[in-house]
Amino acid sequence: MADSNQELFSFIKPEDAFGSPSPYGDGGAIQDSAPLAFRMRPRDLSEIAGQKHLLYKGSLLERAITSDRLSSLIFFGPPGCGKTTLAEVIAVVTKRPFCRLSAVTSSVKDVRDVVDFSNSRRRSRQSGAVLFLDEIHRFNKAQQDVLLPHVENGALILIGATTENPYFALNNALLSRSRVFQLKPLEAEDIKVVLERAWHDEERGLGKMPLTITPEAEDFIAARCEGDARVALNALELAAMTTAPDAAGNITVTLTDAEASLQKKVLLYDRDGDGHYDTISAFIKSMRGSDPDAALYWLAKMLQAGEDPRFIARRMVIFASEDVGCADYLALPLAMAAYQAAERIGMPEVRINLGHVVTYLACCPKSNAAYMGLEAAWKDVAENLTMEVPDHLKDAHYKGAKALGHGEGYAYSHDFEGHFSAEQEYMPLEKTYYHPTKLGAEERIYERLSNWREKRRAARESAGGEESADKGKKKL
Repeated sequence: MADSNQELFSFIKPEDAFGSPSPYGDGGAIQDSAPLAFRMRPRDLSEIAGQKHLLYKGSLLERAITSDRLSSLIFFGPPGCGKTTLAEVIAVVTKRPFCRLSAVTSSVKDVRDVVDFSNSRRRSRQSGAVLFLDEIHRFNKAQQDVLLPHVENGALILIGATTENPYFALNNALLSRSRVFQLKPLEAEDIKVVLERAWHDEERGLGKMPLTITPEAEDFIAARCEGDARVALNALELAAMTTAPDAAGNITVTLTDAEASLQKKVLLYDRDGDGHYDTISAFIKSMRGSDPDAALYWLAKMLQAGEDPRFIARRMVIFASEDVGCADYLALPLAMAAYQAAERIGMPEVRINLGHVVTYLACCPKSNAAYMGLEAAWKDVAENLTMEVPDHLKDAHYKGAKALGHGEGYAYSHDFEGHFSAEQEYMPLEKTYYHPTKLGAEERIYERLSNWREKRRAARESAGGEESADKGKKKL
């Protein structure tokens, strides 16, 4: 490697795999001047919060890391979910030097310098380097292609991090040589684990301070840091360092202190109590009442209070069928799209998707006719005698069905004009559950269904009146 690059890699040592600057000073002592979030970076897999779906004991990734049998990896997830931290821990566990580059500011030459460095170690029978390439999706196709031979021949272990879907942002050749792992935002309970570890850790954290954190303050930070452990630790440190001690010298971080440290106000909203249920109720009723302004307000309140966007999206999917139904055919597909966005994107960006669909649902024509029809049929099945399937509607595709009379007399709808047979009956008893409205797209259903029902009624009458029709049904 050229002398001009010696400075770039002078910090890279197997025993100091975090890169530069290290969270450890000379002799391994913790640098007290470093920010709390930096000092508390995990040192091994057991200290990583969240990502249990990837790192449970015996998982593919856990086994590959602990046995140092890694291929190149792509970590995909929102900001603050721990992509960089996990890459650093991998370097520590595998005792490999850690080289960190950003695709925003780095060039192909920087990548080749890391390759040269890693190859020089391999020639001296040492472990190759880990190249952590942040924002890997910012590399264009030609830059990504430069990585291919070095990934394929094992010159280094590439760990690419991206907030974009790698199946769209990266070329297929690179994906085929890598394993993709999706990281998820940290849950509030994961954040609490991180906060309590920092609070009590005397070596790296705040354990030597006479510090107490109220449960309300801890809950607030965990809920309002948007799944980002770094934001939560920075808020805790700021609150602890700026809160005045009492007469006995003790420091108590209260909800007010947590609010000030995060620079976010407290919302009167509890995720498991009345605030949760009352607000979602107001949200649903505002959409049902066709008030997009109110619906957007309650949506904003829930999201800013830390409500899970997936919970909100699920209620929107239910609303689309219960309160819009057949009045607008796009309501359910759009609500499902919002749910998929909540699953795959997360906060803060998914609020835009939710706002889009909430506005659409609130402005849709409304009909609960499909829902009420199901409720009526449900009640009928539960409370009354269950009707047997008529023989002409039974499955007739197996051997012996014909001898039982199954399918006999069935009128295939497509053989009739308009693809409709007025004489065909589909229940032993005449029942009407669905009563479409004349709102939105359901008006066309109302007209079509009214026409079909009238033709069936006329067919029954022509067959001998109501009494004859009933006798005919009993023979089915």
